Amino acid sequence: MHVPDQFLTDPTSATTAAVAGTAVVAAALRARRDRAGGPHPALVGATTAAVFGLQMLNYPVGAGTSGHLMGGALAAALLGPAWGLLSVTVVLVVQAVAFADGGLTALGTNTLLMAVVGTLVGWAVARGVVGVSRRRAHDPDVRVLGPVAAAAGGAAGVVAAAAAFVGLYAVGGTVPVPLGVLAGQMLGVHLLIGLGEAVLTGAVVAVVVAVRPQVAALTARGGRPARTGALLPAGLLTGVAGLAAVALSAVASAAPDGLEATAARTGFAGAARDHALAGLPLADYGDAGGLAVGVAGAIGVVVCLVVAVALAGAVARPRAVAVGR
Repeated sequence: MHVPDQFLTDPTSATTAAVAGTAVVAAALRARRDRAGGPHPALVGATTAAVFGLQMLNYPVGAGTSGHLMGGALAAALLGPAWGLLSVTVVLVVQAVAFADGGLTALGTNTLLMAVVGTLVGWAVARGVVGVSRRRAHDPDVRVLGPVAAAAGGAAGVVAAAAAFVGLYAVGGTVPVPLGVLAGQMLGVHLLIGLGEAVLTGAVVAVVVAVRPQVAALTARGGRPARTGALLPAGLLTGVAGLAAVALSAVASAAPDGLEATAARTGFAGAARDHALAGLPLADYGDAGGLAVGVAGAIGVVVCLVVAVALAGAVARPRAVAVGR
């Protein structure tokens, strides 16, 4: 669901940028306050890389349409809502700037839909499932509960983001379309995409909690992931990222994703403006520069990993204390 430039009016895009920017700053401040009990920087980097890699795997959902992971619920389940939001934001910035995926003026919109709505709704639903299960069973098996709850959050986050796009388009769409048709198309296809999101989210969370349940925010006591033992799951997540981006991306579906298909069917696909960075070598995941998609994917995984680890290290760094004379 990477919105291109000019699907929404400039004032609408500016508003979404302001709202998304406020949410990102709030998440960074929250992460800064919780730095002593936050996730290990290696886990932040590996999760971010995994979200990037898995987003390259478009899977068919029927009728010439594909979907891909949004990753908000996955990132939140592993890192918590604040770091989950920041992790997906890093992915979206790298995609927009390095790969011309998602418009530059639409970066605020994409951040709002996928990093804010997708993450926070995914986390709320997943935590709700965990809470209900723990009230019904005194000591549920978190190795089962964690993946199931995360999967439910993933599906809910996708549908919520799709509904949010319909609302934004109703307010500031650049081409008039029947809103009932838009809502039906958008929500219908994203219900199917949400099933794929649930499967991928649950599978990745299952891998992590199978080896270290205490490092995942969703299954950690009090929602505070342990730093001890985080390197093994971080290594597994990095392997998932590499496998998805380098090897499996070559066989991903080439069909338009849910938003692109909806835009074509309802009549506003032509409103999209060419990306300002479309001529860069990595644009369209290497297609502009003649690179194999796996090479571009490997670069993206490394960039996301390095940027996210650096961000986590900067947030966790203690404040300098000024000494008066």
